[in-house]
Amino acid sequence: MSWINEIEEEQAEDELSEIYEDIKRKRGKLSNIMKIQSLNPEAMKSHLDLYLSIMFKDRCISREMCEMIGVIVSSHNGCRYCVNHHAEALSHFWKDDKRVQELAKDFENLDLSEEERALAAYVSELTENPDNISETDVQKLKDAGFTDEQVLNINMICSYFNFVNRIALGLGVDFSEDEMKGYDYQ
Repeated sequence: MSWINEIEEEQAEDELSEIYEDIKRKRGKLSNIMKIQSLNPEAMKSHLDLYLSIMFKDRCISREMCEMIGVIVSSHNGCRYCVNHHAEALSHFWKDDKRVQELAKDFENLDLSEEERALAAYVSELTENPDNISETDVQKLKDAGFTDEQVLNINMICSYFNFVNRIALGLGVDFSEDEMKGYDYQ
């Protein structure tokens, strides 16, 4: 259980019931990170719209890279909920649970492409030391082959996960093995 009240699916009415159904239709099921926001349905809907727009719609980086960002950022923040949730999604693409776990521990020791390594370094620094980010850090992404649009998306996804980690950590969002599985990863 989380540390605040949540409205369960069975008790949801009107707008919240519609939002729950929309989430299940778009993602396959209702996650605890969404349900924790049930006392503010309008914010929950905006959160879902942001999530879908940067992680799924007209994406300019691969879903795999989006999930890498989620695992790396969440690992730095110590957010077990998001690490587990997005490690499960990344495993869907990598088909290698051990490699995903190594990414969550320390990407530095993992065999990554130049592009993946630049992405990992940038999101790690932005998460750990946002005040140290400079144009040089962005240039490293560009030198690895990312376009300005891709750099923007990388930054937004990193920033999004820092936001969501704080929701999960600050409200005690919990998870079970069953809650981590069964989502639509495409």
